[in-house]
This record gives sequence, C-alpha cells and structure tokens, in this order.
Amino acid sequence: MTLTLWLTFLVAALLISVSPGAGAVNSMSSGLRYGVRKSLPTIAGQQFGYGAQIVLVGAGLGAVVASSNTALMVIKWIGVLYLIWLGIQKWREPPVETSGDVMAGFSPRQQFRNGAVVNLTNPKATVFLIALFPQFLVAGEPHGEQLATMGITLILVDILVMVGYALLASQLFRFMTTPRRQQQMNRVFGSLFVAAAVALASFRRA
Repeated sequence: MTLTLWLTFLVAALLISVSPGAGAVNSMSSGLRYGVRKSLPTIAGQQFGYGAQIVLVGAGLGAVVASSNTALMVIKWIGVLYLIWLGIQKWREPPVETSGDVMAGFSPRQQFRNGAVVNLTNPKATVFLIALFPQFLVAGEPHGEQLATMGITLILVDILVMVGYALLASQLFRFMTTPRRQQQMNRVFGSLFVAAAVALASFRRA
C-alpha cells in the first residue's frame, strides 16, 4: 500500500469514526459519568468488537455472514434490543453527587463488555468493511499485510475519536451540578441509545 493510498484510507477511516453512531453515544455516555480515564474500558471493549469484525471480514467469514439474510437479521435484532436496554438503563440511571464518589457503580469489566457487545452486534460494520476493503486492496501485493494495515489504522483512528468524544462529554460534568440537570442529561443519552437502535433496525442491505 502506497503512502498516498494509505492517506486516502486514513481520511475514510476518520470520517467513519467521526460519524455519530452507537459507539460514539456509548463513549460519550461513559465519559459524562466517569470521565475520560475511566471510559477507557468502554472504548477498549468497542475496539475489541470492532477488531473482531475486521478479523471476520479479513478471514472471509464476513462475506458468508453478509450473504445470509438470516444471520444478518439475528445479529441486527440482538443489537437493536441491546441498545434499547442500554437506553432504558441510562434513562433510569440515578444522579450522582458531584462532590461525592462519582465512581459509584463503576465496573471496568461491565464497561468493557458493553462496549464489545455494541460493536459486535452491528451488522452495518460487517457490510461496510466488505465494501470498503476491496477498494483499497492492491492486486499483486500480499493481502494479509494490506488488511492488517487497514485494520490497525481503523482501530487506532477509532480509539482517538472515541477518546475525543469521551473528553468532550466529560467537560459537561462540571455543568451537571444538580440532580435535575444530571437526570435530564441521562435521559438525553438514553434517548440517543434508543435512536441508535431505531437507526440499526431500519438498516437494509443494498
């Protein structure tokens, strides 16, 4: 892969990550409640799910999944239900004392699992990667190395973007000085999770 081709792919990867989606909502939700550093397990979980999607496509299994309407439907509706569940949990999440322990209820393992499931149950990622990778593969060069380069690029860019989303959301915490404001923000993010579920439910493969 030439430098010019890689830079083009880098721009595509950046646009993909910046585009609002369930992962961005999840990162911002975690950043708002726990801060940037404590959002890292969430972001790591999302990259685990994203990486699994990349490996799936790179190994050729993604094409098999994408060719099966049943498999895509099952994955899609698991993701939809999970996002709705996250939205309900966020809507009902109690306010935290700004002067107290904001880490109450924090579980790195749970945050990692939530992030992983959000990305693992997103069939749009599988279909998108199947459509994206061939556009940048150079015939005559080892595909494994090219796929590894693209996969690492996608994950590194997504990490930076998700940390940025978490950082942006964490700055809002200073304004969440009353339980009422925190409750309103929780309901905003709860609604965003449900909106992401609706967007996923409306996904139709071309």
